[in-house]
Amino acid sequence: MVAAGAHRPGPLKQQNKAHKGGKHSGSSQRRAGGRVSVKAQPRRRLRDLSRVDRRHQALQLRRQRKEAVLAEKRSLGSRDGPPHLVVLVPLHCRAAAHDTLRLLQSQESAVVRVDEGRASGFALLCPRLKQRWRFVTAQAGDLHAVLDLAKVADSLLFILDPADGWDSAGEHCLSCLFAQGLPTYALAVPGGTDLPPKKRIDAKKKLAKAIEKRFPEAKLFPLNTEQESSLLLRHLGTQKQRHLAFRDRRAHLLAYAAEFVPGQESHLVGTLKVSGFVRGQTLDVNSLVHIVGHGDFQMSQVDAPPDPLSLNPRAVKGQKRSQEMEVQDDSVNGSDEMEEDVKVLMKADPNKQESLQSEVVPDPMEGEQTWPTEEELQEAEASLKANRKVVKVPKGTSKYQAAWIVDDGEEGSEKDDDDEEDDIDDEMMEEAVSQEGESSEEEEEPAEEECETMTVSECLRDDQYDEKVEEDEQMLERYKQERMDEMFPDEVDTPRDVPARVRFQKYRGLKSFRTSPWDPKENLPRDYARIFQFQDFSRTRKHLFRQIEKEETEGASVGWYVTLHVCNVPVSVMESFKEGKPLVLFTLLPHEQKMSVLNFLVHRHPSNSEPVRAKEELIFHCGFRRFRASSLFSQHTSADKHKLERFLRPDAALVVTVYAPIAFPPASVLLFKQRSNGMHDLIATGSLLSVDPDRIVIKRLVLSGHPFKIFAKTAVVRYMFFNREDVMWFKPVELRTKWGRRGHIKEPLGTHGHMKCHFDGQLKSQDTVLLNLYKRVFPKWTYDPHVPDPVPWVRSESTLPVQEVEME
Repeated sequence: MVAAGAHRPGPLKQQNKAHKGGKHSGSSQRRAGGRVSVKAQPRRRLRDLSRVDRRHQALQLRRQRKEAVLAEKRSLGSRDGPPHLVVLVPLHCRAAAHDTLRLLQSQESAVVRVDEGRASGFALLCPRLKQRWRFVTAQAGDLHAVLDLAKVADSLLFILDPADGWDSAGEHCLSCLFAQGLPTYALAVPGGTDLPPKKRIDAKKKLAKAIEKRFPEAKLFPLNTEQESSLLLRHLGTQKQRHLAFRDRRAHLLAYAAEFVPGQESHLVGTLKVSGFVRGQTLDVNSLVHIVGHGDFQMSQVDAPPDPLSLNPRAVKGQKRSQEMEVQDDSVNGSDEMEEDVKVLMKADPNKQESLQSEVVPDPMEGEQTWPTEEELQEAEASLKANRKVVKVPKGTSKYQAAWIVDDGEEGSEKDDDDEEDDIDDEMMEEAVSQEGESSEEEEEPAEEECETMTVSECLRDDQYDEKVEEDEQMLERYKQERMDEMFPDEVDTPRDVPARVRFQKYRGLKSFRTSPWDPKENLPRDYARIFQFQDFSRTRKHLFRQIEKEETEGASVGWYVTLHVCNVPVSVMESFKEGKPLVLFTLLPHEQKMSVLNFLVHRHPSNSEPVRAKEELIFHCGFRRFRASSLFSQHTSADKHKLERFLRPDAALVVTVYAPIAFPPASVLLFKQRSNGMHDLIATGSLLSVDPDRIVIKRLVLSGHPFKIFAKTAVVRYMFFNREDVMWFKPVELRTKWGRRGHIKEPLGTHGHMKCHFDGQLKSQDTVLLNLYKRVFPKWTYDPHVPDPVPWVRSESTLPVQEVEME
């Protein structure tokens, strides 16, 4: 019986000759010498599978994926895996996080262990369900704490207000979390029982409609009773985990306990002992570790203390296991027992340990010329003798003083320059005299009115208002510059006090911006001698990721409770941990501590409309790193040259270029700008594009002139230059007009910058003649890994949320 469906040819089907299209097909066959390319038999064999085999293969793949998801769910929070880390994020000032914690702690047949020294976190152990959770509450308004905890959290539990959902601070927090990458989440709504039943139903419908844009297909969990908290726990433990690429390929942990041991040389630097559960990948003691917000460090050893959150704790000598489960504290576990049971897992090997070197130390003598030969020295001596001049000087004048005395013939040629310098000096003298007179008058006035007193109102002494006015004036000036750049992109006025050939001597003309060549190794700055560059970055990245997936690394496995001995850590890290801030550690992949040029592809965030100029200092959150740097903005194109943008555009994707440590994509990036009051504004979001110092960013300058006299295909142009020498200097550069004409300079006319130009057609009187000049630009080296904590966001009434693209 013939199966229904289209006929599929077998492997013995006749193969006809292909059509010989194109030129020189015969010559290519003669060069091949009769050799025929080998057919890809394995692909054909896969393609020729029968329908039953294809169904069986798809069923096997589906079953493998399902088993992998189930294995991941079972390992998370189990006896062999790390505890299920849940971070509570209150999104409203009225969101009751304490009531949520109290309800979660009231589970039957569960052990509650409060984090040592912290009232905002606890662990929940359920031996009956063979599950263990750890709950941590993010501090309200602390953006860095929320983002750092979200980097390592297995699940986020958003606490909403039953009436408004979230306020402006919650909206800002959600925007940052979506841009960084959102792990698995759940929505809880505690409270609302004090409302009448009818208003309670209306409020629930309004809230469900509001969260559709932010969280499509999300379920709201009311949280007022123990039964509802049990349902929420079951949902957190059984839902599918969402993966973040930048953390799945690196070992990371959230500090459960920490201890600082001062060093022998200084009490400000010492060894930090951080204890926590390993997540992500196997932790190797020879790799570097990055403490989020503090920098990169080396490890000396890894210990294996007893697990404080074990589902089956070992019996202490002389005691029996308690049959009834009670609320315990971590301080109950004796320190003597901890010290006795600590085992050293591994110690760092100096031969295999990664180096902390982040920059190349450049040799100032590298590339210098050799010592000059005798012939070159004789030529230099002869040229000095030829350039010597005889000047009559007073008796007793030294050679150095005589070199500054000009001859009568040279005095006339340098008269113009001296007159300009004298004018500048006279103006400076007049300003100094006027300021001196004003200061003397101000000093004399208090002496005359010494005995007079007067009461000044408080409003006159308020300087903050004037400071705000100054900030408004600066912002107004930025808005004007951004508006002018939009109306007249890259256009500048030709200076009249400095020759254009001197002012724009670093610029060059290009026949075509797209096709003209530009050497990426030409005229590099000194900072390029300090950075690292890959021969093939994509190949290195693929090789590293393939090693992570296939090769097994020796070290602490995922789920182990370990203590890391981190060397040469400043005491400020321990102080921030004592203040209640989270301590998050990530291991670094090879080369990730080295400096290079990073390119980020970003979009302007819709909540920010203030102008952001290039080379301003911005705050970057890239993957697990946080740093400050000055950046360049450029267009995102497929060409080999990219035009510089002076401002961050709201309507297009731009590439941000900075000096920063190497990172491997995919990695999300958030750009913040710090206000004068310390608050951080989210201005752009995106992802890491590449690590490429050879990416050429070109700054364009446009000089404009106006047609003075118009003929058939020629015109006299003025106001582009103001002297004859500048016209001759820029004569080889091609001209263009705003209406699409192209031409070139034929000759200068007169001495005031007028020039005769030839075009490919007749100009219009309202047209403008343009001359494009180009120069390669580089970012500033202002990298700083220490970012100050932002001022808490000012909360206001909630607004309608805006849907955003989530980065993973």
